[in-house]
Formats: sequence, structure tokens, C-alpha cells
Amino acid sequence: MPNFTHKPVLAVEVLTALAPGPGGRYVDGTVGGAGHAAAILTASSPNGHLHAFDRDGAAMEAAKIRLAGFAGRFELHQADFAVMTDWIEANSCDGVLLDLGVSSPQLDWAERGFSFQQDGPLDMRMDQRQEMTAARLLNETNPDELARIFWEFGGEENSRRIARAIALDRQTRPFERTLQLAQLMERISPRGGRKSHPATKVFQALRIAVNDEIGSLKRGMEGALKVLRPGGRLAVITFHSLEDRGVKDFGRNWSRDYEQIGTMDVPELRRPRPARLKRLGSKAILPGASELRDNPRSRSAQLRVFEKV
Repeated sequence: MPNFTHKPVLAVEVLTALAPGPGGRYVDGTVGGAGHAAAILTASSPNGHLHAFDRDGAAMEAAKIRLAGFAGRFELHQADFAVMTDWIEANSCDGVLLDLGVSSPQLDWAERGFSFQQDGPLDMRMDQRQEMTAARLLNETNPDELARIFWEFGGEENSRRIARAIALDRQTRPFERTLQLAQLMERISPRGGRKSHPATKVFQALRIAVNDEIGSLKRGMEGALKVLRPGGRLAVITFHSLEDRGVKDFGRNWSRDYEQIGTMDVPELRRPRPARLKRLGSKAILPGASELRDNPRSRSAQLRVFEKV
């Protein structure tokens, strides 16, 4: 495996949003290569404390090395940030960071199976201790459910056609490799002059489904709301519209002083309750020109910040 080094996106903006200081308690829900974590611990010296989570065992090992100089000031948990309340007391933290999506080392290591640009097993597990893989999902899921996954998590317009083709191909040859799926996508939907590869949306959808990323995000934000103390801040970095929509919906829901009953917001049916969040800024914070130049993978990043009331 290549070194688990991951350039943190929007690092300056995250520090501005969380404003870490001495004695503060913080959470990094996706520690990765520990770039954000090291910055938070540095800014909160000499006695700030950090709980760092990641599902990836390789990230855990990299974080131990990167954060060795902060010994005694952090705790590492190989777990989904969705279960942060199992380790952290309610109303005890000053800031929570959730940096979503897949990291550069995961994309670059073919054996992890996240990328269609190089051949590897159809794995896509962020936590390799779990049983569900992308191959198992492709080979065992009925076409209707596959089509739903491709449409709902990837926005793939040809979801039904792709699902039918997968169901047909797997009868003679189970899906096992990333290039096997990528080649099927190229056959179904030739690239032509398009910039993006025809497998892009399907690979995104599979990754999200295998790791239950949308469910994890929802549970993680709810957990963050519990562990933050009043005045504490939640910063979430998203990389695609589905994630960002979930973050906006969560912020919108908890920043209003009533509970919506049903799927429609009918004023007569509203149930009053105190607002629990305040949105800081009406728009997402985007990478600047220098960061886009130095780190092209940051181009789709968006940062949204909320403060607990």
C-alpha cells in the first residue's frame, strides 16, 4: 500500500470555522492522514483534546505516526463517526469536523477497488472488517434494487439499462474486478467526447451503498449535535450533491424553531420547539484559487458550518 498521506482540503477554512483553542475538546470524524487533526491539535495547544475516528485501519496507523508528537492529547477510534456518542459525553465538545468522501490513498491503491482507472478487486470497503463488498453487492442484488442504487446514489440516468446488463453478464461471469465493470460501462455507454468516464456515477453509487455513507452521515450529524456543547461548532466538508443536500436539510431542520409534521411543511401542522443549530453563512465555503491549483481533487469540496444554540 502507498503511504497514507492525504492533503487536507479547506484546512485554513476549517480552523477558522472551528476556532480551536487551549483546553478545547474536538472531534475529527474522518481522521485519514491526520492533516486536519494535526492542525486542530496544534491550534489548541498546549492542552486541547481530540477524538479521532476512521473506519480505515490504514488511516489509523498513519494517524498514530502523524500525531505521535501530540501524545496524551488524542484518542483514536477505528469506527464509523456515526457512533461517536459511544465514546464521547453529551455537551462536552467545542467542535466537530466531518470530512466526507473517499481519500486520495484509497483512490490511488488499486487493491482497495475504489477506482475504475486501474485494475483491482471490486472491494470499496472503507472498513475492511465488514463483509459487504462492491462485488458481493453487484452479484447478489436484484436488478430493480441495483437500478435504485445507481439512480439514488449516483444520479445515473441509465440506471435500469445498466442494472439489466449487469444481471445478464453475471450469469456467466461474476463481477470481481474494477476494470471488468468499467469495461461493461464503456460498452453500454461509450465515452465519446465526454470528459467524465461512463463508470463514474456507478462507482460512486456502489461506494456509497457498500459503506452506507448517507445513513452514516445522518447518524453522524445527529451524534455531533448531541456531543457539542452550546456554542460548539459543526463543520462538514462534502464532495457531491447528495451529501451536500443531506447536510443542508439537516441544518435547515435544526435551525428552525418548529418540527415539521409529515413530508410537507404545512404551517398549521407545525409543532413548536427550540432551534438547536444556527447556520453560519448562507452559502457553502469553497476552495480558493491557490488550493485548486495545488490540489485539483479539492475542486468539488464544499464546507458548511453550524453552531449549536
